[in-house]
Amino acid sequence: MSEKTDKTEQQRLSVFKTYKLYVGGKFPRSESGRVYEVTAGKSAAGAAGKGKWLANAPLSSRKDARDAVVAARKAFGGWSGATAYNRGQILYRVAEMLEGRKDQFVREVADAEGLSKSKAAAVVDAAIDRWVWYAGWTDKIAQVVGGGNPVAGPFFNLSTPEPTGVVTVLAPQESSFLGLVSVIAPVIATGNTVIVIASEKSPLPALSLGEVLATSDLPGGVVNVLSGKTAEIAAPLAAHQDVNAIDLAGADDVLAKELEIAAADNLKRVVRPQPVDYSQTPGIERLTAFLETKTVWHPTGALGASGSSY
Repeated sequence: MSEKTDKTEQQRLSVFKTYKLYVGGKFPRSESGRVYEVTAGKSAAGAAGKGKWLANAPLSSRKDARDAVVAARKAFGGWSGATAYNRGQILYRVAEMLEGRKDQFVREVADAEGLSKSKAAAVVDAAIDRWVWYAGWTDKIAQVVGGGNPVAGPFFNLSTPEPTGVVTVLAPQESSFLGLVSVIAPVIATGNTVIVIASEKSPLPALSLGEVLATSDLPGGVVNVLSGKTAEIAAPLAAHQDVNAIDLAGADDVLAKELEIAAADNLKRVVRPQPVDYSQTPGIERLTAFLETKTVWHPTGALGASGSSY
């Protein structure tokens, strides 16, 4: 009996994971049907030779990019209209879900970036903490960048931040998870919706993040994750008339210049690529980068001899 059991175990085939895109709260394969090989980081595979095969990731097409924009625009009204407190609760729920799947992300980050298990665990912990950090800012950023303005006249003059709209984000190429979280979380924390182009060589943590988002309280379409050739996907998104802003964090200098020219056609907000140490505590620059300031004037009423009459 034991010999038969051992033979059965030896003949069992592994069940490999099929990675898919995350668009509109669903998991479609690429419209093109194409995939590309994802291999392990150099340190994990050794200094010489090609890294070990990890998975086949979807190779997104222009049609996938357009579908992601439609999904993001559809979700924008509900997400931007939610209270900042509610958005904070939802982001915190995502952090809870990430904590529960930490082991999976540690393995994927270790493979993607060629890190030891202990170093990958530290990266994942930092990414979860970063998500919580931004969750705490959802109902506080308005108090920092908004407020009442002193004016010479019988008026209230109030400035309040509002989300820009649909944002395309080119995820950092080297920091497959901590950098990814650092560019996604501030965009949605302030009420925008986002299309994320995952790291071209290390897309698996980003695609797995889509699975976490789908099982959290985040509405479908708020975050859309595409994988494939960064330049191929980014070009139509930079030129898309229904995309309001673009973060070029994962673009090299040549690609960034091309995308910035394309983005100028409808006056997109552009965050240019710059060296960033994602392990450091971020400021609020990425929170404010995708906010518009709305200023409202409102009459206070008649001014009497003793002061204002409201």
